Amino acid sequence: MKTIVFNETNESMYNFEDGVELTVTPDNIITPDFYIGHMRESNSKVYENVTPPADWQPCKYFFDGTEWTANPVWVDAKLAEIARLEEELAALKP
Repeated sequence: MKTIVFNETNESMYNFEDGVELTVTPDNIITPDFYIGHMRESNSKVYENVTPPADWQPCKYFFDGTEWTANPVWVDAKLAEIARLEEELAALKP
């Protein structure tokens, strides 16, 4: 696999299969299916031949080129939305 991380934080944002061609430019990163506009040559790095954690999701892990580390402030967006809706429902109940 390949992972793309932000240089400043090592936050892993995207994973791709090894065979996927990625082109890093001064303006963006080009994949076969889309452009990554917020990542570019100056603020990110592509690591190849990596094995991400089985439960990898964007921003859930940091990768420094060798080790994966869990992001302690990561929150599953789906679970956060469920919690918000449950609070809203509880507030609406008489």
